[in-house]
Amino acid sequence: MTTLEQTVAAIRPADPAALAGARAHQQSLTKPRGALGVLEEVAVRLAGAAAVSPPPLPAPAALAIFAADHGVHAQGVTPWPQEVTVQMVGNFLAGGAVANAFAAQIGASVTVVDVGVAADLTPAPGLTISKVAYGTADLSLGPAMTADQVVAALEAGIAVARALVDQGARCLITGDMGIANTTASAALICAFTGRDAAAVTGRGTGVDDETLTRKVEVVRRALRVNGLVRGADAAAEDGSDAAGPERVSGAGRAVSALEILAAVGGLEHAAIAGFILGAAALRVPVILDGVITGSAALAAAALAPDVVDHCVAGHRSAEPGHAVALDHLGLRPLVELELRLGEGTGGLLAHPLVCAAVRVMHEVATFDSAGVTDKGA
Repeated sequence: MTTLEQTVAAIRPADPAALAGARAHQQSLTKPRGALGVLEEVAVRLAGAAAVSPPPLPAPAALAIFAADHGVHAQGVTPWPQEVTVQMVGNFLAGGAVANAFAAQIGASVTVVDVGVAADLTPAPGLTISKVAYGTADLSLGPAMTADQVVAALEAGIAVARALVDQGARCLITGDMGIANTTASAALICAFTGRDAAAVTGRGTGVDDETLTRKVEVVRRALRVNGLVRGADAAAEDGSDAAGPERVSGAGRAVSALEILAAVGGLEHAAIAGFILGAAALRVPVILDGVITGSAALAAAALAPDVVDHCVAGHRSAEPGHAVALDHLGLRPLVELELRLGEGTGGLLAHPLVCAAVRVMHEVATFDSAGVTDKGA
């Protein structure tokens, strides 16, 4: 078996006994039942993922920022030059990015992973070089990656997850860097959810109306060129309803998650999907960041549906596709602050909430142990 196959085979769904035990424990704590709202479900979720109640405290945390470039940048979907990707990698390594500040706040380590930056990077502390290619091909003209590249990127992400857990991390946080990667994210979300490009394509780094219109059309063209959606032209020919895009190839057959990633994904998307799979296989929780992670999580879930049981949605970003991805995954975001930065910033901000939810399970007294009369007694 390949590393990818072994990892997928190792992923287990949430443990029913641990889920039941965690829910019962929540009911016995000295607080009104349900008083902690969503935090109670977070603690229960982590218990099911770890197969033990109470679950282990999800600390220390480790952030992995996967960096790669995109051939679709040539289509003018962003005003930012492509060299910003490599420049921001340098900024992460120097400790000067927002993600570094947020990571320092919670005591998380930061690892930058080059899976597809369009330049050779100098080895440095905190940098893992797992380059699969010097960026992707232009997804609006054909497949962004080969099948071999997708698997290599997935397995690079798995390797990073394993390494961080081996180093002591008990919670993993996803991060990304790649100029033009919100375009690939929108295409992935369309392909996995069947939604129209206009509904899931956002302004990314803050593009103007003209660029947003171009970006939506590029996403539609990418889906059409790669045979991932029936557009209006195809519908007119076969009499079908074009209102709801459907995930099909040109021949009408089902398309696999690997094929979708190869067609319209980025190297960092595939690596993040592998990172999520690798964590789930080790029963270590993953806090998901924004729209790039959301689209990668759709791919991970398509490869191994039970992976979702090991994920917590850190936040919901301002990108419209992120809400669509989270709804499709059935995940409720912990915070909504209109973030659209990426880098793992939303996941880092959510980590203290996840820790607090679990700490309650370990440290809050029960009605019996505290000698407090229960409402139902």
